[in-house]
Amino acid sequence: MNRNHPFKSLTQILRVTLCSFALLAPTMATAQVPPTASEVARYSGLHVAAHKGDIAEIERLISAKADLNARDPYGRTPLHVATHAGKVDAIRVLAKAGANLGLLEKDRYDAVTIAAVANNEDALRALLAAGASAKLTTSRYDGTALIAAAHLGHTGVVKQLIAAGAPLDHVNNLHWTALIESIVLGDGGPRHTETLRALVSAGANLQLADRNGNTPLRLAQGRGYKTMVEILQKAGAK
Repeated sequence: MNRNHPFKSLTQILRVTLCSFALLAPTMATAQVPPTASEVARYSGLHVAAHKGDIAEIERLISAKADLNARDPYGRTPLHVATHAGKVDAIRVLAKAGANLGLLEKDRYDAVTIAAVANNEDALRALLAAGASAKLTTSRYDGTALIAAAHLGHTGVVKQLIAAGAPLDHVNNLHWTALIESIVLGDGGPRHTETLRALVSAGANLQLADRNGNTPLRLAQGRGYKTMVEILQKAGAK
């Protein structure tokens, strides 16, 4: 190799590349936009009742034929608002009344992905029990709730989504799968390692590579994530 090249090895190149990817993580994690205080102050009807988790008022408005899928200026429905606020009973009542569980707001998030990013297992459980899909393509990254949860190391959420039939090998527009995101946007710690383990155990494809041809095993090796490497190698990753 040319001694004037700024990198001494392929491993060093890979590590630098992965560090640049990691800079995307804060932006991706905060891509969802919950209602601001000023937005909430302007809410009326089902939106304000959903935000408060006021079940009696929600039921009164439903009886009065309020629009279950009304949108705020950001495209959020009462169900989105209830999910952002973590109002599980409100989620159940809205879903039972017939709220559309798969609608996307302005940034293309559905309630399932909102719950997944918030690591709200109770809200996610309520949505899935009501019939919400874990299979939708969501977000500006053309991802899924599973990819978002894997990125954040939300292992309990990941396991719920896997059980609900979330697509294990969906590739987003960054050319990353849930398995890859658990590595390149994780920290190699216990949460992301257990997330990776859950995905591997569920049968995620171990050979799907990123757009540069790096497999999950190579990505884990480049980051020095020893336990992840061991899990992948034991499962037959190359």
